[in-house]
Amino acid sequence: MSATKQPILVQSDFDGTLTIGDVSFLILDEFVGPAWREYLADYESGKISVNRFNRMIMAMVKADKVTLDQFVRDKVVIRPGFAELVNTCRELEFRFVIVSNGMEFYIETVLSMLGLENIEYKAAKAIFRSDGIDAWYEGPDGSHLDAEFKEAFTKQFIQQGYKTIYLGNGTSDFPPASMCNHIFSIDNLTACCRRYEVPHTPFNDLNEIAHSLKQIG
Repeated sequence: MSATKQPILVQSDFDGTLTIGDVSFLILDEFVGPAWREYLADYESGKISVNRFNRMIMAMVKADKVTLDQFVRDKVVIRPGFAELVNTCRELEFRFVIVSNGMEFYIETVLSMLGLENIEYKAAKAIFRSDGIDAWYEGPDGSHLDAEFKEAFTKQFIQQGYKTIYLGNGTSDFPPASMCNHIFSIDNLTACCRRYEVPHTPFNDLNEIAHSLKQIG
């Protein structure tokens, strides 16, 4: 990359974007049952913050980390093209960072499965206790965040001088994605972009994004 060319960063959501389906939802359905979903409605309606929502539902999970890691390995479905996307970013010298409202522990498990341990990721931290998982978010400066976790990192990347490309699938992805130079979207993020007439590129698998990045690079 030329020294005078603006550096490019690809910020990607994890659950439902790099995976098919939400890993945390799989964990909660298996190890908690339907009770956690009453809090989901409060979160989606904006009654509670992402931090409060995540703390409440993860506190309901009593399984240990070994059990959860094995469950993730058995159940996670990776969206096709993940490795191709990562390799393309490396070839083009694009910085690739996962920023997720999900949990660090299962992102680590998935990346280990794929032999991609050296990928940057930002997500909720956890301490495993016998009475449930203690979960919280930390912002770019290490302070605890109650809301706008993804947005905090997007703002930092932009302040660092990066041209930013966003990959996402959910309504929580729309605020950070709308700050970026280009959006690759699927599912609810596509619906949000259409509703507010924000330019975006819909995708089905990650190979499509890898191919498009080569045109950008």
